[in-house]
Amino acid sequence: MLENKIALGVGALVVLAMMCVFTVGQTEKAIKFKLGQIQKSDYEPGLHFKWPFINNIKKFDARIQTMDSKPERFLTAEKKNVIVDSFVKWRIGDVNKFYTVVSGDIDQANLRLDQIIKDAFRGEFGKRNIKQLVSTDRHDIREILITNSKPLAAKLGMDIVDVRVKRIDLPEEVSSSVFRRMEAERERVAREFRSQGSEAAEKIRADADRQRVVTLANAFRDSEKLRGEGDAKSTDIYAKSYGADAEFFTFSRSLNAYKKTFANSGSMMVIDPDSDFFKYFKNQGSGK
Repeated sequence: MLENKIALGVGALVVLAMMCVFTVGQTEKAIKFKLGQIQKSDYEPGLHFKWPFINNIKKFDARIQTMDSKPERFLTAEKKNVIVDSFVKWRIGDVNKFYTVVSGDIDQANLRLDQIIKDAFRGEFGKRNIKQLVSTDRHDIREILITNSKPLAAKLGMDIVDVRVKRIDLPEEVSSSVFRRMEAERERVAREFRSQGSEAAEKIRADADRQRVVTLANAFRDSEKLRGEGDAKSTDIYAKSYGADAEFFTFSRSLNAYKKTFANSGSMMVIDPDSDFFKYFKNQGSGK
């Protein structure tokens, strides 16, 4: 019996000791309550003590949370609607405020934060046109959104880590109009390029024709010059040959004439036999 009593006593002490301690993890924040009132919340990760039945502990996730908002319409400075898809990274900053204001509820916290971010978006988008929102001012808008939303989120016990715009789209009816204008612009540029290409082609073609005419003219000039020089040399050679032996030159010319005249077997000539054309035939026939 004594041993049982000792065992029960030891067990009770162990249970009581376990009820007197609690742990806080690296990714947690904790609040200690005393009879329903917040007593302490700035706990470091590790082992901590509490009074059983007097203190109770509530823990919260201290990791970075992501609030992925639904795409929302905002009006730009040009009075045009844009559809913005964004997300926010946040974590619990002041766990006391977080519990007091939103009851430590993540969904309620996201709902409250979503309204803050949308108001900030609405204010900044209303100051800029579509070109600035899409290209030039995106980084500046991010910095302004974080700066402006941090104090408001801090009132909820939340710390804004980052605000990002995933995409900015135009409504379908506006997109169709923009695409038509872009298509017309591209067609205009294409027509301009084709016109410039045709103009360049005509210039190249005209230059090629001019070069062809010049080349042919130069070639004809050179050929006529060479032909004239050849004829002159030929005449000079004939003249020298004739002067050296006039009888042989006459005989050679007559032989060439005979070859050309009697080249075809069916050739017929009507000519006086006593003409100079048959001079050498007569001389050969007479034995001279």
